[in-house]
Amino acid sequence: MTLSIRNQIPGTVTAVTPGEVMATVKVRLTGGQDITAAITRESVEDLGLTTGTAVRALVKSTEISLATAPVSGLSIRNQLPGTVTGLATGGAMASVKVAVQGAELTSVITKDAAQDLGLASGTSVVALIKATEISLATA
Repeated sequence: MTLSIRNQIPGTVTAVTPGEVMATVKVRLTGGQDITAAITRESVEDLGLTTGTAVRALVKSTEISLATAPVSGLSIRNQLPGTVTGLATGGAMASVKVAVQGAELTSVITKDAAQDLGLASGTSVVALIKATEISLATA
């Protein structure tokens, strides 16, 4: 299956915590970072997710926010440090390529936000991803 989702990061399930309807799934990315995905309990069962399952974390580029430093006091659990490797701006939006340990992410943010953050190649950033915005696929 081919998907339009650019951000497809390989990893391994390290824990599954089921709830009544939703479950949290902790994933160790190949770069060593840990992320948490919140998916339906039914999806966990359908995919057969258990500790050790190889997965791909899928995140739409529009669901990755950027900060220029780690952010505390925030409910967003997934904060991946990285470096801007490319920036393309249009009239309203900017596409930002970010190298994180073991992967490259693409974030689409407003052009104004990119300018306000002073983003350029080499800028240190933190990619912020809500657990509910991560989908999982078995590898």
